[in-house]
Amino acid sequence: MRLCLQRREFIAGLGSAVTWPLSVSAQQRERMRRIAILLPAVADDAVFQTRVGAFHQALALLGRTIGRDLRIDTRWAGVNAADIRRHAAELATSAPDVILAHGSSTVGPLLQVTRTVPIVFPTASDPVGAGLVDSLARPGGNANRIHVV
Repeated sequence: MRLCLQRREFIAGLGSAVTWPLSVSAQQRERMRRIAILLPAVADDAVFQTRVGAFHQALALLGRTIGRDLRIDTRWAGVNAADIRRHAAELATSAPDVILAHGSSTVGPLLQVTRTVPIVFPTASDPVGAGLVDSLARPGGNANRIHVV
């Protein structure tokens, strides 16, 4: 009987030793996710401010909190092609988890500086014709058009 009890105590102790690091790591903060945003507008553009605000609200509804488990790095590039290329290079080298871009004027330069960081974009005039994606059904590469409702 004592041998059986020792085995149970051993198994119970082993179970505690194995699950303890898991429970401790579960209490630790989630990995900080990094989202980069490249916009072809100026920072006081009301339309883009509304869009960025809606994006932040959607992330909050998904349980994401800026500063806790999420970092967002936004670049307002305006319409100047040189500024867009400069910001695209900066964002790509900062190694975000994903880049949100808007339109062909930002996605094209991003694809020139990274083929590994995922790039999502809600709009582009002709993403297939512009060479941003292979097709809408199977975009290929690291760029993907997202459908916004």
